[in-house]
Amino acid sequence: MTRSFEELVAEAETVSVEGWDFSWLEGRATEQRPSWGYQRILGERLAGASAALDLQTGGGEVLAGVPKLPRLMVATESWPPNVAKATRLLHPLGAVVVADADEPPLPFADAAFDLVVSRHPVTVWWEEIARVLRPGGAYFSQQVGPASVFELVEYLLGAQPENVRRARHPDDARADAEAAGLQVVDLRSESLRTEFHDIGAVVYFLRKVIWMVPGFTVEGYRHQLRELHDRIETQGPFVAHTTRFLIEARKPG
Repeated sequence: MTRSFEELVAEAETVSVEGWDFSWLEGRATEQRPSWGYQRILGERLAGASAALDLQTGGGEVLAGVPKLPRLMVATESWPPNVAKATRLLHPLGAVVVADADEPPLPFADAAFDLVVSRHPVTVWWEEIARVLRPGGAYFSQQVGPASVFELVEYLLGAQPENVRRARHPDDARADAEAAGLQVVDLRSESLRTEFHDIGAVVYFLRKVIWMVPGFTVEGYRHQLRELHDRIETQGPFVAHTTRFLIEARKPG
């Protein structure tokens, strides 16, 4: 027998959403991965670095999966539960975790790092990135692109205006990087299929990725969630599309 709406929602409402580990969704949701393989390239970049900074590291899971960290490795994170989790995970590997509010200025000196990296940053302070990079250093990042998972966002919030749908466009990232004095040497984007197999997966996702539907609560969206549950039960997985782009920018020197 399939589980009821109330059972699925109650479970997803209480499970921990600490860190950036989505393993709870195994068997309940799927997301196609970008073809470039961010973590593999990240490992290559870090292996050649002497001093590196990982911005908005989350729980440190991505950084911890890299084969070799540079001699000096620093990670920042703003959310206290993630700071604690990243510290437990990364300190044994030799990385220092710094609690940072993710607002300028970064708590580092000019030209402190030859590599700055970030996976799915919520905000990107390009001038600060340029400031802490050494001449010849690079910023390497995979980011969420425009209108990502908007099939789900608009199911709950209704049609969004064009300026909201276009936010986080890779062309804007290029322009902002260049305005900060960096040279963009690589920029690629892809649209990737995502499937939610039950309403619990939807609730967990929205609790974890809090900027998708700001202020999301089950009670606030119970009517739409129940409708979506019924749709999944009768029509199969709810399909959305994530957008991702990879950007690499160098500081002249």
